[in-house]
Amino acid sequence: MSRETDDLSDEGTYCEPPGRIEPAPPAGTAEGPPYAECVLCREPTEYPESTKGATLCPVCAWQEAGRTACSG
Repeated sequence: MSRETDDLSDEGTYCEPPGRIEPAPPAGTAEGPPYAECVLCREPTEYPESTKGATLCPVCAWQEAGRTACSG
């Protein structure tokens, strides 16, 4: 065996992260309210009110993608 595989097999060689690591919010999402309304169902979206264009909530975006994909 090589020295590299021997080092990997030793327990305790890797440090545990200090506490829980939270993922960063996705780019384009608002930090807090007010959120833009979905143009179809009027539910809050993931986007700030300042977002230009037709904003869709995740449910309506999923349904719209399915309609677009099946329309031929």
